[in-house]
Amino acid sequence: MRLGLAANRLHHHTPDAALFTWLRACAPGIRALGLGLHAVGRTHDAIAATGLLAGYAPLKRYPYGRDGGLMQLVAEVVGMEGEGRQLDGAIYLIDPVDPSSIFPEALALKRQCVIHGKPFLSTVASARDWIEMERLHAGLAPDPGADDLHAYGAQTLALIAHDALKAEMLAFADRHFDVLSRFARRVATGTTGQRLNELAWGRGWPPDRYWVQPFHSGPLGGDAQIADLVLQRRCQRVIFFEDPHVARQHEADIQLLERAVASRQHDAVCTTTPAVAQRWCAAVRLRTPGA
Repeated sequence: MRLGLAANRLHHHTPDAALFTWLRACAPGIRALGLGLHAVGRTHDAIAATGLLAGYAPLKRYPYGRDGGLMQLVAEVVGMEGEGRQLDGAIYLIDPVDPSSIFPEALALKRQCVIHGKPFLSTVASARDWIEMERLHAGLAPDPGADDLHAYGAQTLALIAHDALKAEMLAFADRHFDVLSRFARRVATGTTGQRLNELAWGRGWPPDRYWVQPFHSGPLGGDAQIADLVLQRRCQRVIFFEDPHVARQHEADIQLLERAVASRQHDAVCTTTPAVAQRWCAAVRLRTPGA
C-alpha cells in the first residue's frame, strides 16, 4: 500500500509540528504495515532531517511542489497505467491560511481521491485514524495510543451527503447503525438528517427522540453550523459523502467546513468517500468486537 504525502510548511518547520506529531505516534504502525510514503520535496526533507523514519526504504522522495511533485501525486492517485505508478490515497496536512492549499493541484488531489474512492487525509487525527484502521485490517493488535480516537461515547459525529449520495448515506447508516449509534451525539444537515431520523425510527429508535440532531440544509447554512461545532471541539468526526461531479451553489460553505476541519489538526477526523467509511466501520468492529 502506498500513500502520497505532503505537508504545508506550518506542519513541518518546528520540532512539534503536525507532521512530526503524526510520525512519532504512527512510525511503528507505518513500519509494521510496510506503508509506502511518497513524499513531496520539502516534506521528505523535513522527515529525513528528524531521523524519525531513518533507514525506511518505502519512504520515497518526489520533486518540490513548485517542480511538479504535488501534480505527480495527483496523477498517481488516478493511476499511470503501464508504468506501475499507483497511489492508494494521500495525506496532505493543510494550513488553511496558506494560499497553496487552494492551488489547482491541491484541490485536484482531494477531488481525485474522492472520485476514485481513496482516502484523503488532511489532519493528524485523520492520518492517525487511518493507520490504526489499516493495522486492525492487517490483523495487528489495537494500538492503545489510538484509544482517544475511539472514545465514541464522548464524541459527536456529523453525517453529511450531497444530493446524489443521500441514498448511499442512508444505506451506509442502515448497514452500520450499531457502530454509528455508539457516538454520544450525531448531527446532520437538512434533508440528510430528516431521512436518517426516519430510518432510525423505522429501526425502533424511540419516536420521541432524534437519532441525529438536524441542522439547516447545506445551502441555508448547515455546513457552517457544523463547522462551528468542529472549531469549538464539539464535533470530532465528520463523514461527508461528497459529489465531485457537480457545481454547488454553496461551495463556499463546503470549503468553510473543510477549513474548519483542517484548523483542528489533532482533533478532527474527516472521511469523504463511502468506501473509506465502510472500511472504517469494519475496523471499529475489529477493535471492539461485540461492543
